[in-house]
Amino acid sequence: METVETRTEPAGRRRPGPRRALTEDEILDAALSLLDDGGAHAASIRGIAAKVGVAPNAVYTYFPDKAAVVKALVERLLGEVDHDVFADRSRPWRDRVEALALDLRAHLSAHPGAVGLMVGGPMNGPHALALNERLLELFADSGLDPTAAARATYLLIVYVFGSIALEVADQHEPGPLPPEPDRMAARERAFSVTPPDRFPRSAAAASTMAGYISTGQYLWGLRRVLDGITAPAAASPHGDGAGDSVVAEEVDPSNRQTR
Repeated sequence: METVETRTEPAGRRRPGPRRALTEDEILDAALSLLDDGGAHAASIRGIAAKVGVAPNAVYTYFPDKAAVVKALVERLLGEVDHDVFADRSRPWRDRVEALALDLRAHLSAHPGAVGLMVGGPMNGPHALALNERLLELFADSGLDPTAAARATYLLIVYVFGSIALEVADQHEPGPLPPEPDRMAARERAFSVTPPDRFPRSAAAASTMAGYISTGQYLWGLRRVLDGITAPAAASPHGDGAGDSVVAEEVDPSNRQTR
């Protein structure tokens, strides 16, 4: 009688199970969670893969590198901005700009680990372009011509993202930002020991400097930026096109004097 040889699996070896299904949203969820908990350095491809329970190669199937993950994450965060708060053209344009600036601050400061990544890379995806388009519309409604509206849009983006970046940088530990009053109180304690004999103006302004990361300071600066953007060109000693002539003089070697 012919016998059939059978083989048994060695102890401890198991047949591979079905491949783990994965989506781009799960990868971005993991990346954002790592950023929130551990800061920018925590969201490596290996860290993301471990977070979702797959091998790193599985992440590369969806994103070629970490830069692509960051770009997609930036797009997601910008996509969460409520365009309705500044799309109603029946409202005054300044009210709409303030609503947008406050909405951006709320969304981004909720994920402080992602703010530096947003500032450090290009924002040229569909949601970023949609935001840019809305800002151009807002400044057109203020009466600016297309060139001035584009410059104003860039200035506002620099102010908003720069302010938020400095605000989150003030918190040295990774994780969500503590409540604003707690952060201001910590800053006031730190500034209170400024030696008035060496830095008299700074010591006198300690309580004001403690509020640099406050909503009030953010709005104060925003309103001054908007005042300047819409000030009549005649109010500037250089006129509206000063930037062009200054840049031209700076880059033209013939305008440089020997010192």
